[in-house]
Amino acid sequence: MEKVADGVWLLRGDARKSMNIYFLDGGDGVVQFDAGTKAMVKSARAAAEELGGVKRIVLGHAHADHRGTAPSLSAPVYCHPDEVVHAEAEDALWSYLDLSQLPAPARWIYPLLLRRWDGGAVKIDGTVSEGDEVAGFRVIHFPGHAPGQIGLWRESDRVAIISDVVYLIDSTRLGQHLPEGEASVPHPAWGWDHAKAKDSVRKLAALEPAVLCTGHSEPVRGENLRAMLERAARCWSAPPRSIEPRRRSAPPLP
Repeated sequence: MEKVADGVWLLRGDARKSMNIYFLDGGDGVVQFDAGTKAMVKSARAAAEELGGVKRIVLGHAHADHRGTAPSLSAPVYCHPDEVVHAEAEDALWSYLDLSQLPAPARWIYPLLLRRWDGGAVKIDGTVSEGDEVAGFRVIHFPGHAPGQIGLWRESDRVAIISDVVYLIDSTRLGQHLPEGEASVPHPAWGWDHAKAKDSVRKLAALEPAVLCTGHSEPVRGENLRAMLERAARCWSAPPRSIEPRRRSAPPLP
C-alpha cells in the first residue's frame, strides 16, 4: 500500500497494477472506497487487516473492475441509489455498454476481461448520496460513466477520490498511459450517458482539486488540474448515435 494523502492509502493490483482500491481512516475503522477486481481479494483483505479492519465498503460505481472484491470481504457495502440495481445484478455486461464502438481487438478482449475481473453480484446494505459524509470526505454524484457513479471530496486539502470520472490511461487499450498532464473522459462505449459524463468532468474541474485519486493509475497532483480536466471534457465527441439501453441479462435501467 501507498499513503497518498492524510488518512488515505492506495492499494494497486491485478493487470499491470492498474486497478485501484482506496482505504480511508474513518476514526473508528477503515472505509474501503471501490473494490477492484476478484483477483485482489487476498491483497485487499490483508491491507484492511493491516489498517485495523474494514467497517464498510463504498462503491464508486458497480462496473466489474470496481466491485470485484466486495462480495468476499464480509463488510457492509454501500453505493449511490442509482447504482443499486447494477451492483446487485449477476451480469457484468450492463445493458448500456456498447463495446462494439471500441477498436479491434479491444471489442473482443474486454468482454472476457470483464467476466474475469467480476466478483459477482453484491448485496447492497445501504446507500450514500451527494452531500453525505464518508470518513471526512463529502460524497459527490458524478453520473455519466455509470448512472450512480460517485466520488469523494475533501475541501481542506482539495483531495478528490473519483473512481472513473476521468481516466489517466487510454480507455480503449488496457494499461496504456496518456501523456503526462493529460486525462480523458472514458470512451463512449463504456458510458451510460456520455454527455453527462462530460458534465461530471466539468463539475469536478470546478472544485479545483489539487490531488486526483483515480480508479486506474497513480494519483496526479498539481495546482493546474482544473485546466487538465477542462481539456479532458472537450476530448471525446459524442458517438454518432445515441446509446440506447440494450437488452441483455442485466436489469433495465431504473
